[in-house]
Amino acid sequence: MTAAAAAVEILKREGVTNAFGVPGAAINPFYRELKNVGGISHTLARHVEGASHMAEGYTRAEAGNIGVCIGTSGPAGTDMITGLYSAIADSIPILCITGQAPVSKLHKEDFQAVDIATIAKPVTKAATTVLEAAQVPGVFQQAFHLMRSGRPGPVLIDLPIDVQLTEIDFDPETYEPLPVYKPTATRAQAEKALSFLLESERPLIVAGGGIINADASDLLVEFAELINVPVISTLMGWGTIPDDHELAAGMVGVQTAHRYGNATFLESDFVLGIGNRWANRHTGYNMDAYTQGRKFVHVDIEPTQLGKIFAPDYGVASDAKAALELFVEIAREWKAAGTLPDFSAWAASAQERKATLQRRTHFDNVPIKPQRVYEEMNKAFGPETRYVTTIGLSQIAAAQFLHVYKPRHWINCGQAGPLGWTIPAAIGAATAQPEVPVVALSGDYDFQFMIEELAVAAQHKVPYVHVLVNNAYLGLIRQAQGGLGINFEVNLEFENINTPEIGAYGVDHVKVAEGLGVKAIRVTDPEKLGEAFEQAKKLAVEHQVPVVVEAILERITNIAMSKTVDMSDVTEFEELATEPGHAPTAIKALKV
Repeated sequence: MTAAAAAVEILKREGVTNAFGVPGAAINPFYRELKNVGGISHTLARHVEGASHMAEGYTRAEAGNIGVCIGTSGPAGTDMITGLYSAIADSIPILCITGQAPVSKLHKEDFQAVDIATIAKPVTKAATTVLEAAQVPGVFQQAFHLMRSGRPGPVLIDLPIDVQLTEIDFDPETYEPLPVYKPTATRAQAEKALSFLLESERPLIVAGGGIINADASDLLVEFAELINVPVISTLMGWGTIPDDHELAAGMVGVQTAHRYGNATFLESDFVLGIGNRWANRHTGYNMDAYTQGRKFVHVDIEPTQLGKIFAPDYGVASDAKAALELFVEIAREWKAAGTLPDFSAWAASAQERKATLQRRTHFDNVPIKPQRVYEEMNKAFGPETRYVTTIGLSQIAAAQFLHVYKPRHWINCGQAGPLGWTIPAAIGAATAQPEVPVVALSGDYDFQFMIEELAVAAQHKVPYVHVLVNNAYLGLIRQAQGGLGINFEVNLEFENINTPEIGAYGVDHVKVAEGLGVKAIRVTDPEKLGEAFEQAKKLAVEHQVPVVVEAILERITNIAMSKTVDMSDVTEFEELATEPGHAPTAIKALKV
């Protein structure tokens, strides 16, 4: 068979059922084999970067998934670099396959011939241009081994067109994936890690995205319940424990954080971090504020992650699931022996803060205040909802006000944060599990970056609800510029000559969305948001396309965050909740 056919056979035997991409001359032999071999469903993207984000959303929706994105040579590969960066930054395995000029032309500046492997190396676990056709099976086998082993991440394979077309001997019936390597904590390491619990009075667990990658959220909850210790989720770990669980203590940080989460963290004396990387939006840059007065144990699958941000009191290189299995075993033994301290008063104090330190969401203002949008989203979208979003004030406010109840139900590009990520990632997630309702969230700029991908969802019948909060501003950048005393080149306002009725809000997203084949609803009155969300859910099911709900916001709202990038110094720009009616969808009714 051709080397390209062998590659497709390997994809199937490694569990791949879906791919996202854009064909082109240098990758057409691979596409021929996708058609001839069969067994892999393909989604035609409108932009190759979009295909890479679709692959990431697909991976993140379900344990064991590996999203595949495919493009031709030259600019197709460079377009996918942002997707590879996004994936490696958040430890997400995706496989990027690119076409390439013939081997003999690689040094002759052939049309669309670029050294994509060298370009991609810093943002992948491996990037290889295959020069010998007989190596194709081994390179693909190694790619899946690398993506799944240790800290997960993306791989790029570059296939010259003549390599794809060369016939090789390959027996797909005897192919076997390589064993996956994951470091595993020892019993002694687990006991030492938990010994810090015995010396503490106010311990916390910080649950990171590594727990979700390891499919170990149930173990995390079981462990927390055994020792009765509050859990702080990171942005990537949100959903490891349901928000309404009595040990869920909120999120910590300089932006995507809860008042009660930060307050509880600052009262703690010991922190057990599992599968997290102490990201700067979580810790802030004032490491003294974050670390002073408390001890730390860090469990991470990547040994070089231990001590990278600050030196923990003890570090364990281990897969989160393997470590948690030992932690549960030891905690059961200690509990049976009566040697576990009683942390019930401390756990109760975390819930007391959760009931008293809240932000206001209920405003009747017109134009709409963004907080009200999230309040109405909490009412309209239940615990089965999977949220997808990337970056901006919309994402920061969402993390402060929305609720997540399950792992993989908050799909957020955490470290890279590329604008435009949301639409394609939502398509990938909805493709992976069509039975799970997807709600995407974008500010107007994120929405405009890759708006063409809405046509992909229309063509391929991928229904979901897309909440678009429009203030015709680069809101987060505007807020960040405030510290510099400027408001420069962040205003998207203009009078649209074709839609004068929207005033200064510029782009008519409803017309554009409808032109791309999806449904759209514009809302200017906060009292109409709930009705619009219900209508959107029905239209999505009826027409099997995305439905955009655009909320016209007040132009300027400052969302709570730290001006000094210090998690102990967060500025609250809006009035706080002082009576239950101010935050009617809070997890706990406001206690006054």
